[in-house]
Amino acid sequence: MALYALGDLHLSFGCPERPANLKKGVWRDHEERIRNNWISTVSEDDTIVLTGDFSHGKTEEQLRPDIDFLLALPGRKIMLRGNHDMFWDAKKTSKLNEKYTGSLFFLQDNHAVYESKSKKYALVGTKGYCFENLDSLEHCMKLEEREAARLRRSFDSAVSAGLGNFIMFLHYPPTSPIWPPTPELCRALGMSRKEEAVIRRDERALLSKRNGDNNGHNLVINLKKLPRELKNRASCVTQIDSSPFTEIAEEYGAETVIYSHAHGKERFGDSLSGNVRGVRYQLVSGDYLDFRPYKIME
Repeated sequence: MALYALGDLHLSFGCPERPANLKKGVWRDHEERIRNNWISTVSEDDTIVLTGDFSHGKTEEQLRPDIDFLLALPGRKIMLRGNHDMFWDAKKTSKLNEKYTGSLFFLQDNHAVYESKSKKYALVGTKGYCFENLDSLEHCMKLEEREAARLRRSFDSAVSAGLGNFIMFLHYPPTSPIWPPTPELCRALGMSRKEEAVIRRDERALLSKRNGDNNGHNLVINLKKLPRELKNRASCVTQIDSSPFTEIAEEYGAETVIYSHAHGKERFGDSLSGNVRGVRYQLVSGDYLDFRPYKIME
């Protein structure tokens, strides 16, 4: 009766064209490793939470082979929505749960129950969000606010059911490893007003000296590369070690937060790991685990 988690299966059996990034490296024939590792790890009596990016299928026809692949594997399966799960409209989660009653449970604005040897746990979660420089900071904050509200609804549904022990699941990492050079961050890093003005004009050369990156749409500061002293200063005005999601986890007393989405060695350390302010954090991205389900407890 163990509890497992695994994220980012990125199945695409029914898609007309396999995504290019799933044709090489660790992703080449990764479906077979998923199958073999799953069968050798998870039993029929176990529970496994899939933390998003399950399928690239957008239509019922494209999705069906991925669902069939999953249903052929042992264990009780709980699904969390990822950014690539385009088949899943969050507002229609109840319809998915009706359709797949008895075979899959879709975790969104609700909760599931898992009983370990010593406790009964509520499994709660939402997709989450973090700043990756793929949109503006303002848009990021808007999505964070929406996802935080959904996470609260998940916790509150469990509390209303009389549950008080929580394992929390996110697709996105709970914190952000990069941040735009906001005035607050510039001041926290000890930059002069003149340096701030130069940064506003996107002088990449100066920012690179301050551990900056030209990564994506905006000029950003890589918080992971900052010296410890500057990182501590930056933590007050960024989300390098706390966010609405970590705050909710601490508020409700979650024992563990499980997340995924971070791919490749350069990103495995993007967010929190181990015990942080009384909460245990664990990355379960498929390529991080070599597609072997991670045992949370039993």
